[in-house]
Amino acid sequence: MSDTITNLFHGEGNPRNSEGAFVELKDGRILFAYTRYKGGSWADAATADIVGRVSADGGRSWGDWKLIFANRAQNVMSVSLLRLQDGRIALIFLEKSWLERIPKLRRPVQDKGILDCRPWISFSSDEGETWTEPVDVCEYPPIYIVVNNDRLVQLSSGRLILPMAIHHKTSPNIKDDQVLGESNHSRSETFFYLSDDGGANWREAKQCCYPPQWLTSGLREPGVVELKDGRVMAWFRTNAGHQYKAFSSDGGESWTQAVPAPEFPSNESPLSIKRDPASGDLVAVWSDLDPRWGIKPTPESWFRTPLVIARSSDDGKTWHDHRILEGEPDHGFCYIAMLFTQGGLLLAYCCGGGKGCAVLQDLRIRRIEWK
Repeated sequence: MSDTITNLFHGEGNPRNSEGAFVELKDGRILFAYTRYKGGSWADAATADIVGRVSADGGRSWGDWKLIFANRAQNVMSVSLLRLQDGRIALIFLEKSWLERIPKLRRPVQDKGILDCRPWISFSSDEGETWTEPVDVCEYPPIYIVVNNDRLVQLSSGRLILPMAIHHKTSPNIKDDQVLGESNHSRSETFFYLSDDGGANWREAKQCCYPPQWLTSGLREPGVVELKDGRVMAWFRTNAGHQYKAFSSDGGESWTQAVPAPEFPSNESPLSIKRDPASGDLVAVWSDLDPRWGIKPTPESWFRTPLVIARSSDDGKTWHDHRILEGEPDHGFCYIAMLFTQGGLLLAYCCGGGKGCAVLQDLRIRRIEWK
């Protein structure tokens, strides 16, 4: 059976539909939350809202979008959704703010023309109908933090882990139309924020992951998954030609040294891994630059093609059943959301590229009939 595709292409007044996350509701419907840009700019710091669409047929079709959170600051994006063990739904998103627009800073800064970016969390106890007032997760002083979409994880112990890449020095005078308004300290470190009370209180883990000295990208856009032996595996986007990985044996408190993961060749594009609850396999999706695929990416793709899916039956030691999902050489595919549901695997990812369109402007939802 062929995959089912739903495209959310950009258009006039809606210059970008950006990455999001899924959650299955108690009545079997599926909520997909993502960032819908408005106005004329698709830049990371441009005006946007968090909206949701609902599917009543396992992700084969989707209703119209409805507002979840209106633009609260400069920008809101990078949604994670997670069904918690207590039955609530948690929603995390990044909020970007120009510091001169923040009435009360946590501490004075000399240059208020810089961009602050940090994760906020909200909860729903009525299946996404209403949400609590968002709360700042980490309460750092002004800083630029990257948390990818669909990254919040709850361990079997109940602990929540939120992996984040921190860029310590933000750039002054970033323009609204700048494509990447982040930090001029491009070498990032990965921190892990933990909550042992269902997301009410958060703290920084005892240890973070520092990149090797020569790795100029640092450890970017981290994700985590719990392994069957109780360890937690983290992975990181790098500019080394492949992902890096590290492990924790104490629920994310401390970590091994990050080492190369050559099984995931990539060109500065994020990886996503989740466990199939039916088979117990790990499933990975990423932009795979292995030359065996015979695809030569063009610059319009940002070298984020082809998009490949693979399985592991031994908790990440080996990977098999590799399959190309997308292979257009001039389009890029990245920032994946994953949900196993009703005999299918739902994926959502950026799919733009080609002439007159950037990789991040368009969004695709794909349902794979899954065994």
